[in-house]
Amino acid sequence: MGEQTTVQTTVVFADLIGSTGIFEATGNAKATLAVTQLTRWICEVITAHGGHVVKTLGDGVLATFQNGSAAIDAVVEMQRSHQKRLANTPTSLRMPIRIGVASGLVELVSGDCYGDAVNVAARLSDLSGGHQIWAGNSALENVSEPEGVRFRPLGPISIRGRAEPCAVSQVEWKYDDASDFMTMQAELDPLHVNPAVDALGRQIELRWLDTVKTFRSFDLPIHIGRVRNVEFVVNDPRVSREHARIDWRNGSVVLVDISTYGSWIRFAGAGSDLLLRRQECVLHGRGEIALGASFADVSVPTVSFSVS
Repeated sequence: MGEQTTVQTTVVFADLIGSTGIFEATGNAKATLAVTQLTRWICEVITAHGGHVVKTLGDGVLATFQNGSAAIDAVVEMQRSHQKRLANTPTSLRMPIRIGVASGLVELVSGDCYGDAVNVAARLSDLSGGHQIWAGNSALENVSEPEGVRFRPLGPISIRGRAEPCAVSQVEWKYDDASDFMTMQAELDPLHVNPAVDALGRQIELRWLDTVKTFRSFDLPIHIGRVRNVEFVVNDPRVSREHARIDWRNGSVVLVDISTYGSWIRFAGAGSDLLLRRQECVLHGRGEIALGASFADVSVPTVSFSVS
């Protein structure tokens, strides 16, 4: 075994989605060329931003950066440029990229790296969706949001093999303003223009007492509140007339607090609650939303949610 060195670094794991199906549909030769060309391009983007490519893993790339800012700049450019590249890629060969980012101490051994940050980055990549970037909050410390980018908290997420949940944010990289870039985005997902079809199959179920409602992505935004004209009514004096809004944004279900007293989020399997006061976070998995008071108040109106 070679010399072992401990370093503080930011780890990026970029993974291609759909490569298995491409091998089945187009054959080994054509699929291998498509995958290797794309992973080679990912490596070029990483290197151009000062990152170090540790290794490629079939349809994935593991890399390290000296700091979080360089890593975030690299993965944002990667997603934005790849989205444009997809416009000129045959449908049968399109592979979205999903990315996980984490920071921490890693062990460098014979050109490879090991450690908690490597495991977290790989797991966050697995948990994220196509075109998404999930980053451990430690990787975002002292990192300013690049132009057109927002860091949106996902809350604490349980990582397999890790005793403590990891605080995670989604790096939202798509421009908010209308542009040729965003027009091209819409052309890539033609199912989205038909409100009768939910291309991603994403939905959220809300439950309060005997009230249970399911909303598909094309139903959003919807409101939770005390008045009758909102889509999900919670009749309690601590709940604002319009307490919270649930949006569909960049492929994610986002809860936006618009209340007087705030909302508390508790994710299943997570160790701590997230307080929102005129703030927002991405909802994922299962959990509960306390409206107008914390979970410490046993009588607080609590809405259960499940995103699937």
